[in-house]
Amino acid sequence: MPKYRLLPAGDTALVVEFGDRIDRELNMWVLALDHRLRQTQIEGIVDCVPTFRSLLVHYDPLLLSAAALMARIDVLIPGLRMTEAAGRTWRLPACYDASLAPDLDDVAARTSLSPAQVIERHSAVTYHVYMLGFLPGQAYMGDLPPELALPRRECPRLRVPAGSLAIATTMTCIFPMETPCGWHLIGRSPVRLWERTLGAEALLAPGDKVTFAPVSLREYEDLAARAAEGVLKIVPADETVGAAA
Repeated sequence: MPKYRLLPAGDTALVVEFGDRIDRELNMWVLALDHRLRQTQIEGIVDCVPTFRSLLVHYDPLLLSAAALMARIDVLIPGLRMTEAAGRTWRLPACYDASLAPDLDDVAARTSLSPAQVIERHSAVTYHVYMLGFLPGQAYMGDLPPELALPRRECPRLRVPAGSLAIATTMTCIFPMETPCGWHLIGRSPVRLWERTLGAEALLAPGDKVTFAPVSLREYEDLAARAAEGVLKIVPADETVGAAA
């Protein structure tokens, strides 16, 4: 059974904390509890928000007391299985062309690798989606190969284009919209992680697995044009052959 702490977060939320570090095993316990709570549909739970190492449980105190919620969680945790929160698998196109990767050469120099080696190492990994945050639909994915782990830039950019593929510390991400950013930009993806429409859901979810498929600049431009027209369909790689249709 995993070790955990139950911490109040105001009078309408509870934090279930599994550790104090970014760790894939800890995150899998977080996702397993999230899955179990959604599955059991306890009256009074409003929402659950997974993070790297904890689960924030929002509840309605008029329907469910903090003490009752804590008791239910204490009963559920001993029966958790990490495999029950298995997610989907995605293969997302990514272009590492220099025109879309302003920090690629710098990353290569700082890691004593060539740009081609940076691309090869970054695209060879199957990443785990730890959590969504910062921007709607933004997935924090890890873990980077150790040789690519770099601190954030000393001078953040005020504007980074939507779709920018970036790395920092042990994480990689695709920014779903234009944003300030202090991460290293090594490419861009045409995939829309978030649609600005009523009721839209993020493409990726915590627990999903992601690999990046390098594409040429020409292929990227074609895919980006299709995405702008709303005709680029991205589906999980384990549901069909090929990620783009």
